[in-house]
Amino acid sequence: MRREKTNLNGLVVIHEDNHLIAINKPAGSLVHGDETGDKTLADAVKDYIKIRYKKPGDVFLGVIHRLDRPVSGVVIFARTSKALIRMNKMLQDKLIQKKYFAIVSTRPDELSGTLVHHISKDETKNIVKAYASKKSGTKEAILKYVQKGELDGKVLLEVEPLTGRPHQIRAQLFKIECPIVGDLKYGAEYPLPDKSIALHCAQMSFEHPVTKEKIVISAEQPRTFPWNTFSFE
Repeated sequence: MRREKTNLNGLVVIHEDNHLIAINKPAGSLVHGDETGDKTLADAVKDYIKIRYKKPGDVFLGVIHRLDRPVSGVVIFARTSKALIRMNKMLQDKLIQKKYFAIVSTRPDELSGTLVHHISKDETKNIVKAYASKKSGTKEAILKYVQKGELDGKVLLEVEPLTGRPHQIRAQLFKIECPIVGDLKYGAEYPLPDKSIALHCAQMSFEHPVTKEKIVISAEQPRTFPWNTFSFE
C-alpha cells in the first residue's frame, strides 16, 4: 500500500501541485469554520503552504467540498482561484467521482444496489431525513453500494454517491436500516471511543482543472477500530 506523506503538525498530504492540495482528513477535524471556533483543516493547510513555500502575508486557499466532522478521508482544496472556480463547476456538473467505505451494523437486503431517496435537512437540528417518495422541499439523493466484506457482526460497504447532498450516505443507509457504526445521529447503537463514525472518503477522481490530466487521489482508511476488522490490501 502506498505510504502517505505526513507534514507540518501531523497534516497528511496525499496530493499537491500548483493548483490543488489534498489531505487525508482525520475524523474529528473540522474542514471549515463553524460556531465552535475550533481551528480548521483549512487553517492547518494554509500554515503548511505558508511555511513550505515561505509565502508572506495571507495564503489563498479555496474550500471545494467538505466532509462531516466525524468522517475521515480525502479533502481537496484549491490553491488558485482558477482551480476553485473550475472544480466547483465540475462538482456542480457531477464530473468528480467519489468512493467511500462505510462499516455498518446490519447487512443490506441485497449485496449491491442503488438507493434513491428524497431528503430534507433540519438546519436547527443539523439532521437529514430520507423519504422513499418526493415531498415538498426535498431533494433527490442517489448512491450505489457494494458489499465488500462481513466479519464480527460488521459489514463493509463500498459506496459511490451520485449526488452531493448533506449527510446523504449517513441518512440513506439509516433509511434502509443499515446504520453506520458509531453514528448515533443516524441510528447507531453505540459511539466509537474517538467520537468518529465508520465512514471514510477513500478516493476522488477527476480531470485536473488546469492540466486536464486524469487525477485519482486516494486516502488510506484509519487503522483503529472498527477499520482494523477488515483488510484493505
